[in-house]
Amino acid sequence: MMKKLLMILFISAPFIAQLVVLPFANRIDPIVLGLPFLQFWLFLWIVLTPLFTFGIYLLQKSQGGLD
Repeated sequence: MMKKLLMILFISAPFIAQLVVLPFANRIDPIVLGLPFLQFWLFLWIVLTPLFTFGIYLLQKSQGGLD
């Protein structure tokens, strides 16, 4: 049950971060790594989304869902 909940979290986190939170992140200040905050936010999730996908893969592999 816990692994299923974790998998749902891994699936929904990038979606929520990029679509639901995006209007709240739509601002220029603060400048992070020389980028406006919105651009930094989008680039951050471009990097994090494959990590979440890899986490889903590992959960399915531990449950025996992949051969």
